[in-house]
Amino acid sequence: MRLFVVPLLCLAPLCAATFPEPKEADFTIRDFHFASGETLPELRQHYRTIGEIRRDGRGVVTNAVLIMHGTGGSGKAFTSDRFGGNLFGVGQTLDATKYFIILPDGIGHGASSKPSDGLRMKFPKYTYGDMVEAQYRLVTEGLKINHLRLAMGTSMGAMHSWLWGERYPTFVDALMPLASAPVQIAGRNRMFRRMIMDAIKNDPEWNNGNYTKEPRGMDDAFHTLYVMTSAPLYQHTQAPTRDEADKIIEDYIANQRRNNDANDMLYQYDASRDYDPSKDLEKIQSPLYAVNSADDQVNPPELGILEREIKRVKRGRYILIPISPETRGHGTHSIPAIWGKYLKELMDESSNTTHF
Repeated sequence: MRLFVVPLLCLAPLCAATFPEPKEADFTIRDFHFASGETLPELRQHYRTIGEIRRDGRGVVTNAVLIMHGTGGSGKAFTSDRFGGNLFGVGQTLDATKYFIILPDGIGHGASSKPSDGLRMKFPKYTYGDMVEAQYRLVTEGLKINHLRLAMGTSMGAMHSWLWGERYPTFVDALMPLASAPVQIAGRNRMFRRMIMDAIKNDPEWNNGNYTKEPRGMDDAFHTLYVMTSAPLYQHTQAPTRDEADKIIEDYIANQRRNNDANDMLYQYDASRDYDPSKDLEKIQSPLYAVNSADDQVNPPELGILEREIKRVKRGRYILIPISPETRGHGTHSIPAIWGKYLKELMDESSNTTHF
């Protein structure tokens, strides 16, 4: 076990590089069984890929990289200049001319099957475990990939990374969860999630999911989410006056209204209800770098969770990024200019990992 608190030096964002155009597709899983006992005749798993698959002489895929998004997001977020432009370009750590990058939309997110497709509250009550199983089936059955070079994720996707390491310990060479903790969601984290869900369900306009327009309680959910993921230093720099602060929150709420559905959001935050990888951390065999930032209000370092739990991960390393003008609280997970050097170190360290 290694714990690193790292200084932030020379972290100005790199010039975004170009990379091959992502290819989008759907993989349909027939008769998908959820942990709740519910089933869906057809589960649509939408995804993007960048690059081409490579196999060694034994037919083992050597260059597949799975990147999983956060709550309410989609794989599209990773194709931005800020993220993909700092990782997927020629000569960069996940150079898409060398690696095959897989960017799925989790169940209930993006263009994958979700409540707002029509089932509303009759949609199966999925969990993170269901989402990881669907990702595994996309990778193995849909893309015919028998090995991953790396599985990494941000926030919810980071929590999925811990589950990948436990469920499929010989399938992945390296793991990088960004902004997460490998324990049951409790305390302030759970309280915020409960407030988001209650803001929706307690609004009469929600009508048990049968609303004709987005319920006004969504605004309260967005307010809670904003505070949950806040970063005081950055936000004060962003809005040093009263009027600027008002404008930022008004724009935030308007944007959230345009891009969210109440039932989808309710399911997304409820999906974490049984997440708890702490029971099986010893099963993780691959090198794992857990990266958090000190201004992350979702996973505050003063709780001491990762210092304690990383000791149980045989090849685990905990990296804590201190607060600086460059960090963005929980959102630091999506800025490779800050933590990208540790991804490079992980890829170098895990180059000798052999599970096959």
